[in-house]
Amino acid sequence: MDHRQQPPADAPDQSDQSDRFDHCPWLFEKEATEVQRAAQRERQRSLGGDSAVGERCYVAGSAAVFPGLLRLGDDSYIAAHAYVTGDLTTGTDCTLNPFTVARGTISLGTGVRIGAHTSLLGFNHSMAPDQPIFRQPQTSRGITIGDDVWIGSHVVVVDGVTIGDHCVIGAGAVVTKDVPAWTVAAGNPARRIRDRREAGGGEAEGRRAESRAGGDVLARFADTARAQAADILALSWDGDHYTDRPGTAPTVRSHCDAVEIADLLLASAPGQMDRAEHIERLVSLQDRETGLVPELGERPPPMDTDGFPGEGPALYHVLSVGYALNLLGASLPQPIRGTSDMTASQLIARLEHLPWRDGAWGAGAWIDSWATAAHWNLGHPDTTGLTAGTLEALFGWLLTRADPWTGMWGSPSPTAGRLQVVNGYYRLTRGSFAQFGVPVPHPERVVDAVLDHARDPRYFGAGRENACNVLDVAHPLWLCTRQLGGRGGSDDGYRSAEIRGWAERQLTAALTRWQEGRGFGFGPGAAGPGPEPGLQGTEMWLAIVWLLADLLGRSDALGYRPRGVHRPEPAGGA
Repeated sequence: MDHRQQPPADAPDQSDQSDRFDHCPWLFEKEATEVQRAAQRERQRSLGGDSAVGERCYVAGSAAVFPGLLRLGDDSYIAAHAYVTGDLTTGTDCTLNPFTVARGTISLGTGVRIGAHTSLLGFNHSMAPDQPIFRQPQTSRGITIGDDVWIGSHVVVVDGVTIGDHCVIGAGAVVTKDVPAWTVAAGNPARRIRDRREAGGGEAEGRRAESRAGGDVLARFADTARAQAADILALSWDGDHYTDRPGTAPTVRSHCDAVEIADLLLASAPGQMDRAEHIERLVSLQDRETGLVPELGERPPPMDTDGFPGEGPALYHVLSVGYALNLLGASLPQPIRGTSDMTASQLIARLEHLPWRDGAWGAGAWIDSWATAAHWNLGHPDTTGLTAGTLEALFGWLLTRADPWTGMWGSPSPTAGRLQVVNGYYRLTRGSFAQFGVPVPHPERVVDAVLDHARDPRYFGAGRENACNVLDVAHPLWLCTRQLGGRGGSDDGYRSAEIRGWAERQLTAALTRWQEGRGFGFGPGAAGPGPEPGLQGTEMWLAIVWLLADLLGRSDALGYRPRGVHRPEPAGGA
């Protein structure tokens, strides 16, 4: 005779109850027994990979959850027969309903509802024709979904897509492109149906209200920045020179950044010296023989065989010192000989040998410096003719070498994606096409390539943005939007809704990075001075905020407009 304790005859079967909770996990918190709660805690502890599950969560026993990384926010659940692999991060109150598939790199905001049988496919296969697909590597840009988003049943979201806050995606949709905030979308491929706010007074009125509110936020930010600008500049003054931030070595760029910040926010020269003293110090830095400005305490850089340096801070000083003097009402007294003495054939040879395949960023930076040197040389009568001829050769070479599929120069890489190409594009076009007011080739293809790059979570995932990477997307979008006839904040331009959605997200994030009395930090990554607030980060992010605000039609609220290195208009005469 079996004397083990038996449950009462009318007690529900535990396996039936587990099946019920798997399919209706919202009932678990109110109805589960202590035994079932203990079983759920053990289920969560047994999840593989780097897993952390919040309070009052439920992970169905029938779900196939094999994460590399899992961060499940409070009050969230993964329901029956869901299939989860890769890296999944959610905010609070998120639901993956029965038979959901979430694979690759997926990031969900707060309050996201994923309908049954929906697939979030945050990875892809290469499909080059030289070998079978099953032998080719997988790629992953990831999927990002904002706050308060409802995705219906049987939806497919493909790799690289960002769905903005407050969106609704209709059942059966196939989402292949970014979806801006507040969009109701449906279809295959998914297309915008309407603005979710229309029922509350119309899309146009909703957008006007959003713009007014955004303008107020920008005005308050600008007022704060202006009120603190003098103290931020004083903080980086060591008594004799400017440093990027306290405790770092003085640099030429720091002095120039101080001039740019003071011009933007105070409409004056930095208060540590009068205008004439700033001019005298910057002018004195120029090497009379080469026309270049070396770093403080260093000799001019070695020249390549064609007479222009290949790398080093003197290249950027062509920009920073030249524009700082321009803002102060002066100019470089000596022409930059490496540009004025270079023949057209020497320039073409140099362009052909720049590292376009694996170093397009550096190639673009070289052209930016060379073209800016040519711009300053146009102000020197004895070099004007030589400079004009080589400028024609520069633009001719660039226009005939631009990739018609991307509008850019250089090649993406398997390891860095489009980073080198897009960042190189910004530097190249800043110094050439934008500075001289020449239209860029293939602007629609540029927008396509830049928006694709802007979805790369390696550079635009939460907490990974830095000033270079955001600027190098914002400026090309601004430049191409204007060339294509679009207006900031409107839907009348090429992919304007997606551009506006990206700019809105980046602007909101950028404004939170201001640190009281210290300004902006550059951000993470090896390409800049790091996350601590300093003059370089402050100067760059102030310009970025303007570009993002102008893409949204709100830049007037800031009361400033960049006039130096990051000026939006052509530079005009030197």
